[in-house]
Parts: sequence; C-alpha cells; structure tokens
Amino acid sequence: MLRDRAAHRRPRRLPVRLRRLRGLVPPPRGGRGRQLRRPPRRRGRRRRAAGRVRRRRRHARAHPVPAQPPRAAPAAAAGWQRTVGTDLAGARLGVVGLGRLGTRVARIGQAFGMDVVAWSQHLTDERAAEAGVRRVDRDEVFATADVVTVHLVLSDRTRGLVGRDELARMQPGAILVNTSRGPVVDEAALLEALAEGRLAGAGLDVYDREPLPPDSPLRTAPRTVLTPHLGYVTRDTYRVFYGDAVEDVAAWLRGEPVRVLTPA
Repeated sequence: MLRDRAAHRRPRRLPVRLRRLRGLVPPPRGGRGRQLRRPPRRRGRRRRAAGRVRRRRRHARAHPVPAQPPRAAPAAAAGWQRTVGTDLAGARLGVVGLGRLGTRVARIGQAFGMDVVAWSQHLTDERAAEAGVRRVDRDEVFATADVVTVHLVLSDRTRGLVGRDELARMQPGAILVNTSRGPVVDEAALLEALAEGRLAGAGLDVYDREPLPPDSPLRTAPRTVLTPHLGYVTRDTYRVFYGDAVEDVAAWLRGEPVRVLTPA
C-alpha cells in the first residue's frame, strides 16, 4: 500500500528559476520575442531611491564609492550608530518628475505614511490625483519637502534644473535624492550646500561623470550615501537585456526582425 501511494505521488517540480534556465518556461518580463516595454531595471531604481531616503533619515553611516574594490572589514571598524534619526511617517516627500518611476516612488512614500507632493513641468491636478498625490509648484516642493527625490529624463530643459536657488530653498534638515541622471543636479551647488551644512544629506546613484573619478570631491563630501549607478544592475535585468539582444540579432539574420522601432 505504501508503494502504491508513493507511485501515485505528484512528481516534485523544479524551482521556477531553474526551469527558466533550462528553457522549460518562458523568461520573465519581455523575453522570447515579446515586446519589452518596461524594463525591470525601473524596479531597482525605485528601490534605490527609497533606500537612500531611509538611510539618510536614520543618519546611516555613509561610505563613499571606493576607487578600488572594497575589502572585507571587521564590524568593529565601522563603529556604531550614535545619532538620533527622524520618522518618515508624517514627513513630506517631494517628487520632482511624476512619471512611471516617480509615481512608484510616491507609492512607497505613502506606504511609510509620508505626505507626498509632486511637481513636473506638464503635471496636471488630474494626473497627480490619479497617482494619489497633490500637485504643487516647483518652489513649494523644494521649500516644504523633508525629502526631495528627482526622477527626470535628462534634456536641455532639465540639465541643472536643481541648482543653487532650488537647494537654497530647501529646509536645513532636508535630504536630496537623485537616481535619475547626474547633470539634472548642479554638482558644484550640491557640494557647496553639503559643505555649509544647509542640507541634512544627499543620496546619489548618478553623477556628471561615470564612473565617478577617484578624485571627485563627492567621495569625501559629508552626509552622503553614494552608489555606482547600480539601480539597474540585477540578474533579472541582465537576463532580459542580453537575452533580447541575442534574439534581436538572430531574428535579423533570419530576415524576421523583432522589436522594430518605428521613427516618429
């Protein structure tokens, strides 16, 4: 009887990830010839933005981007936290650029109980209401937000958009987060604001020059959390990007191109 039951027992299934590697199930997020509209790297970016908010609000010890690969260090060398943080609940999050990424970061802020406001050049009250936030003008975002997070596409219009005037409007205890593109923020103005103690801190994943030069003053700037533009660096993202690239070339060689872009 025991043998009969064992014989009719459902076979164990391989984990989904292993089945994907063996080609038994289609790859996620746009593989196998499907149109990739929203790369998964966007998820990494919004997590990076949220992580910088949490770390700076809790005065987490910041480690500048190393010029050389880091070596393992004993925990004792890092010391211990000796500061008092502030709560996210009830604080105001100002989203500069309420597109797909900005909207998702706004939802993360709301999950922490933050009051979320937003501004972008063509943002309407209706569009802001759809995202569950309130539209305000640019000056109010910088003047009233406890955390300002930037999510803009780099263009001639947005280059240097966050400059000395905008940073001067920010509250002394405010935090600036930029995970979009480095030149959107005036780097010299940001360094000046940090050196003078006019900002509580900055969280950056993007820079004017990348890789960040070893002698960049940002590496030694106070109250910063720096990461080397790795919001999109995940296994899932690379699997889709490189897999789609191979499919594109193979399809073109067969005379059956896929994911063809149509000029506007």
